[in-house]
Amino acid sequence: MTTHGLRFEQLPTPFLTTSTTRWAPVGGGLAIVETLGAAAREAGVEFRFRTTARALVVEDGVVTGVETTTPDGPVRHRGAVVLACGGFQGNAEMMARYTGERALTTRPVARGGNWNKGEGIEMALAAGAATAGNFALFHAEPVDPRSGEPEAAVFCFPYGILVNADGERFVDEARGPVDAWYERVTRVIQAQPDGVAYVVLDARGTAVPNLRSAIRTDQPAITAASIAELAARLDVPADRLQATVDAYNAACPDGAFDPAVPDGLATWGLTPAKSNWGTPIAQAPFTALPIMAANVFTFGGLKVTPRSEVVDRDGDPIPGLYAAGELTGLYYSNYTGSTSVLRGAVFGRIAGQQAASHRRDAELLAAVGEA
Repeated sequence: MTTHGLRFEQLPTPFLTTSTTRWAPVGGGLAIVETLGAAAREAGVEFRFRTTARALVVEDGVVTGVETTTPDGPVRHRGAVVLACGGFQGNAEMMARYTGERALTTRPVARGGNWNKGEGIEMALAAGAATAGNFALFHAEPVDPRSGEPEAAVFCFPYGILVNADGERFVDEARGPVDAWYERVTRVIQAQPDGVAYVVLDARGTAVPNLRSAIRTDQPAITAASIAELAARLDVPADRLQATVDAYNAACPDGAFDPAVPDGLATWGLTPAKSNWGTPIAQAPFTALPIMAANVFTFGGLKVTPRSEVVDRDGDPIPGLYAAGELTGLYYSNYTGSTSVLRGAVFGRIAGQQAASHRRDAELLAAVGEA
C-alpha cells in the first residue's frame, strides 16, 4: 500500500488507555479509498456504478461470472468473482434473523453501513458456500444515539458509572484498558431496557486530561447541579439513581486515582463491582451522556482458505470464487482491535492475485483447447 503513496503512522486514538499500540493510515479510510482507487483506474480497472450484483453464475461447479442489474437492464459479467461487499448490518431482516430482537436498537456505526445488505453472503450461500464466524454477534461500539455523525463514539465511561433507564448500574465499567473491553461493555448496554444506558460523571471525571478525545459525539453533554436534577433531565427515577450513586460511593476505596493506566481502585462489596478508577461521584456539576450499541460490522460470513478461496460445505474451494474483508467470517466472541481494515487489505490483495491467476489459467486452457 505504501508503494501507491499511502503513509502509516502511530496516530492518536480515542482510547485514553490502550492494551496495544496502533498504526493507522494518515488520512484514514478515505485516504485508502482515494489512493488505491486512483491506482486501480490507472491500471485499467473499470468502475461500474449503479450496478447491483444479484446472483453468481455457476457452470459445472465453477463460478464463471455474476448476474447484475443496471438502470438499462440486466447485465452478465464473465470471469472469476471476488466478493468484497461487506456484511449485513444494513439489512434489517438479516439482522433480526441472526441477532434477534435487539437488532431494533442497533444501527450501523456510520451511514455507509446501511448499504451493506448482505447480498454477497446470500449469493455465495445459494451457491453452496460454507460459513464461518458468529452470525449472532457483531462488532459493537458505544455511540451517542442522539448523533447522526459517523462513529459518534463515547469511550469515557470507565471514569464514571453506567446506569440504565431504571437508574441502576448493571456492568463493571472498567475491567481493564478501554480499547480491550469496550465491546463487551457495549453488548451489556444493548441488553438493557430500550438498548440505552447513560454514563454519569462528576467534576473529577470530566477533568480527566484529554477526556474530550474519548467523546466523539457532536451533541452536548447533559449537566446538572445535583443527582436529582440530572435524573429529571435523563427521565430516570431520581430515587433509584440517587440510591445507585450512594451505594457506589460507599464502596469506593481510598487511593491514588490515575486515569492514564488501570489503577486498581476497585470497589468493595458492590455488585456489579468496578475494577478500576473506583472514585466517588460526588463533586458537582454532574454530567451524563446517553449510549447505545452501534454495529461496526457483522461477525458471520463466508469461510475462506488462506488463499482467499471460498470453500463449500464439504470444505473444498469453489473454483472461481474468492472473498475478502467484512464479508468473510472471522470473529466469534470479541473483536481483536486493528484487524478489520488490516484483513481487508491483506486478503483483498490475495483474492485479487488468485482471481487473476484463475483467469490466466482459464485462458491458457482455452488456448490449448483451440490448438
